Order: sequence, then structure tokens, then C-alpha cells
Amino acid sequence: MSNDLDSYDDVAQWDLNLPDGKHSVRFQHGTTSGRRVILVDGKEVRNTGWQFKLVGKESFLIGKHRACIIIEANGLKSQRDSEGSFKHEYYTYILEVDGKSLKRFVENRKKACRTWTPHVGGNPHRVVLEKDSLNVWLDGVKLDVMGEFTDNGTETHFMIDNREAVIRAVTSGKRREGIIYSLFIGDTQVPDAFENENL
Repeated sequence: MSNDLDSYDDVAQWDLNLPDGKHSVRFQHGTTSGRRVILVDGKEVRNTGWQFKLVGKESFLIGKHRACIIIEANGLKSQRDSEGSFKHEYYTYILEVDGKSLKRFVENRKKACRTWTPHVGGNPHRVVLEKDSLNVWLDGVKLDVMGEFTDNGTETHFMIDNREAVIRAVTSGKRREGIIYSLFIGDTQVPDAFENENL
């Protein structure tokens, strides 16, 4: 992966959680040749080969989300959010997702989604509710579900390992709190997951 004139080693790696699962982005930068390689979940999605320009942007997709790695020379004052950037001797590498800094994207995703990580029948699972679309994802697969209206709000039913699961949405009665989403498997409420790996 490297030779005497240039190094192609990983210079940055980011891990983030999206409704369809956990994703890893690795970036390799030849600091002499300008060569840039982007790997998403271990698969090469971009390889620029030799370039004159050593700084700039590289665009790609993470699932359905547009992403961009920005390469800046150190010593120049960056106006970008440094959260989620990687600084090396000569360059800084910044990941943006859907036009936002990684930090801002993660904050928005945490507001837009609810995540639970129940164990059912001894098996770990990950359930994600996208609050804006009401899509439900189970272990990275979008489920075909439909909410039913109840006296207290809505219920969305689905199965996890042959056990009935339901996401209940009820109003808090308080404007700032809005709607409260809870996952139940059988009669047991599942606690929210607090994923620190960038949902």
C-alpha cells in the first residue's frame, strides 16, 4: 500500500450509525501524489489515481446520504467545525454528510431518529424509527409497516424473532417534549439506546 515516494496508508476513519446500519468510512491520501482512495464499509467507492492538486474535495455516497471529504492544508485557517476532523502533519481531513459537518449531521440524526437495541431470544437487534417519515428499520432492513391510530396516539406493529413488537407514539401534552415514542416487546418496554457511535 505504500512505496518510497508516497504513502497510501489510512489517514482518517469515521464510524457512523444510520438507520440502515453502522457504516465505516476510511480515507487514504497519497500526500506526494495526491492519490485519494475512499472505502465505505471496506469497499472501495472512489480512487482518483495521481493528481496535481493535493487539497480539495472528494464526493461519494454512504447508503443514500451524500458525503464529502474535504482536504485542507494545515497552516491555513479553517472556518469549518473541527469536530470529526483528522489533523495530520500537513493536512486536515473533514467529513461532511448531506452538506453538514459530521457533528451537525449526527446531532440532527439523533433528533430525527429513535433507536433501541433489544435482545430477543438471546439475539441482539437494532430497531430505528425515523420520526420524520415513520420508517422502521430492524437490523439494517427497512420494514413494511403501517401505523394504526389508537385513543392515545398511534401504534406500529412488527415482529422480532417471532415475538410481537410495537412502537407506541403518544403525545406528552407538553409542546417542548412533543411526541413520546416507546418500543414494547410483548408487555415489556425496551429502554432507549444511547449510541455514542454517531447515529
